[in-house]
Amino acid sequence: MVSMKDISAVCGVSIATVSKALNDHRDIGEETKEHIRQVAKELGYSPNSAAKTLKTNRTYSLGVLFVDDEQSGLTHDYFAHVLDSFKRTAEERGYDITFINSCKTRPQRMSYLEHSRYRRFDGVVIACVDFEDPEVEELVRSNIPVVTIDHLFNNRSTIVSDNVKGISDLVHYIYEMGHRKIAYIHGADSAVTQSRLSSFYRTCEELGLEIPSDYVREAPYRNTKDTYAETVKLLDLKDPPTCIIYPDDFSCFGGINAIYARGLKIPDDVSVAGYDGIRIARHYRPQLTTIVQDTKRLGREAAIKLIDLIENPKTTLTEQIVVTGEVFPGESVAKIN
Repeated sequence: MVSMKDISAVCGVSIATVSKALNDHRDIGEETKEHIRQVAKELGYSPNSAAKTLKTNRTYSLGVLFVDDEQSGLTHDYFAHVLDSFKRTAEERGYDITFINSCKTRPQRMSYLEHSRYRRFDGVVIACVDFEDPEVEELVRSNIPVVTIDHLFNNRSTIVSDNVKGISDLVHYIYEMGHRKIAYIHGADSAVTQSRLSSFYRTCEELGLEIPSDYVREAPYRNTKDTYAETVKLLDLKDPPTCIIYPDDFSCFGGINAIYARGLKIPDDVSVAGYDGIRIARHYRPQLTTIVQDTKRLGREAAIKLIDLIENPKTTLTEQIVVTGEVFPGESVAKIN
C-alpha cells in the first residue's frame, strides 16, 4: 500500500509537505501541489479514511436535508441544480454528501438530528423544507454546523436569493414593456413569498400602479393545477390583467395552459412571466420571460460557508450571503402602447 512516505521519496520533499499538498494547504505553491498530487495519483495513493477521521475528528461527510411538498427530490427543476453545485464544491474540498432520511412514515425512524448524529455528519445544509417543523428547529439549535438556503435563522449562516431585487427587476421590465395592469399569483406563505410579495407591492407603488386586490392571488409553488385555476379567475375578471407573474417557471405552465384553453395567444392577448430560470423554459415557445437565479453560485456558496464553519469555527463569521439573479427577457411579455 502506497504511503505519504513513498510519495515524499519520489517527489524529494518532506512528508509534511506531501500532507499539506494533498490537503490543499495555502502555504504550498500551486505548482508543487499539482506535482505531488500527480505523483500520488500515478502511484495509486489512497488516503486511509479511518486514520484521517481519527486524526482530525472529522468524517468529511455532509448531510443534506431537502424535503419539498411535491416529494420531487432530485427531479426538482430548481433545487436539483443548487444541490448539484453544492455536491461538486463539497467533493472538490474532500467531502462526501448524504441525504438525511425525511420519510416520516417509516417505522422507528430517527429524527433529523438523531440521523445527523448517527451518521456523524460534520455539518448539514438545509433547503426547501418546512422551516417551522420542530425537527428542523431541533437540528438548527444543535451544536452541528448548519447552513440554510433561502431561510434565515438567528445565529445561523444562510445563503439567500435576492428575492426583493428579483421581483422588483421583473416588475420594472414588465412596466417598461408598457403594461399597467399586472397581476401576481404568488406562492404559499414562506419567508421567500413574503419578500417577493412585499417587493411587488412596493415596486408597483413606486411606479404609481394601483393593483386591485383581485389581481393578487395564491397558489403553491410548482403546482400547475392551482395556477391553472387561479389564472382562469384572473381571465374572468371584468377588467383582466395584461400580464400575469407566476410563483415559479414550472407552475407558470399551468397558467399558460389555462390561457390557451381560452383560445388566447401568448403574448399577443395575455403576457406571462415566471421566476427561477429553469432550463425547460428556455426551450419553450414562446421563451418564458423570467428571473434566472444563479443556482451554481447558491450551491457553491452554501458548500464553502458550511466547510469553513467546520474547519475554521473560531474565525468564520455567521452571515447572510445574498445571491442576485437577472431578468431573462424571453418572448412571453409583449410590448404594448
